[in-house]
Amino acid sequence: MVIIAAAMLLGMMATTGGTGRMQLHSSTKQIAANLRYTRAQAIATGQPQRFTIDPRARTWQAPKGRHGTIPGALEVNFTGARQVQPQAGTGAIVFFDDGASTGGRVQLARDGAVWNVDVAWLTGEVTLERARQ
Repeated sequence: MVIIAAAMLLGMMATTGGTGRMQLHSSTKQIAANLRYTRAQAIATGQPQRFTIDPRARTWQAPKGRHGTIPGALEVNFTGARQVQPQAGTGAIVFFDDGASTGGRVQLARDGAVWNVDVAWLTGEVTLERARQ
């Protein structure tokens, strides 16, 4: 059983681009999930909520103590409203009680593979999209 499971894992890694691409996709999904969580908290509490990301330190923070790191092998870029930046070099997306947001994009890349996590400013909708570098 162990040999079959190991063979399946190796086969899956070979067809998906290996562990690096799996790490990229997993990190992208984690950031998107926490952006959605931040939006849900803003709607539930009736108070603006902030998701922050520091591309240089490779860290992010969401409400209620949620936080995480981005693996060092991934390139990180953030585009968002300068007015809500907590400090230079750190980005933020603020979600409002009606679900709207200040909008922004978190982009993660590795070995030519790029994923964008986009947040629409009008609706606050969070979407994932594979992009070109």
